[in-house]
Amino acid sequence: MTHIKDIAERPSKADIEALSKFSPATIHEAQGRRGALSSRLKPVDYRMKLCGPAFTVKSAPRDNIMLQLAINYAKPGDIIVVSAGEYEEAGSFGDVLANACLAKGIGGLVTDTGVRDTLQLRELGFPVFSLSVCIKGTVKETIAAVNDPIIVGGEIINPGDIVVGDADGLVVVRRGEAQEVARLSQAREDAEAGYIEAYKQGKSVIEVSKLEPVLKAKGLIVDI
Repeated sequence: MTHIKDIAERPSKADIEALSKFSPATIHEAQGRRGALSSRLKPVDYRMKLCGPAFTVKSAPRDNIMLQLAINYAKPGDIIVVSAGEYEEAGSFGDVLANACLAKGIGGLVTDTGVRDTLQLRELGFPVFSLSVCIKGTVKETIAAVNDPIIVGGEIINPGDIVVGDADGLVVVRRGEAQEVARLSQAREDAEAGYIEAYKQGKSVIEVSKLEPVLKAKGLIVDI
């Protein structure tokens, strides 16, 4: 018997808002280069962004019954994250289900299978990140788990972890680490703003990045 269960504990709205200010790349670097999902997972439109708690679901390949259940039970702001075996040859989600998500206020979809109706998805503006785009339909047969830990894009994602995505990709932040990661992300952005200002003031990349002792130690000889 399979039980449908909610996220045990969602992150606070403040934690989600704090992380939403930063790009996945910044967050990935700030938390020690952890949490980046596979670069094969990309948004169907480069303008799409998402940030919210993972509502996780396990699905059989070429089967979207569990995705539909997740849409039914997810809460506003949740990011539905689907583990479907990295199966590219299926269009498990399209404009009809996107409209269902929008009507409920769901924050986005991340799936390691395919989606379709991408023109309509772009027009709707519902954030969708997928492994592929495929027109092939799916069945509705296999019942699996909802809100258990899953692996998507090579990363373990627990229900309630915060998933952040933009044009460059996706990153996951553990719910209990959100505040610290937001602090580290801000520090990184502040440092990078300092680098940019230094370049504008005429400093070289070697000066700004303090590369001279590194290059010397590696035996670099410059003849220019």
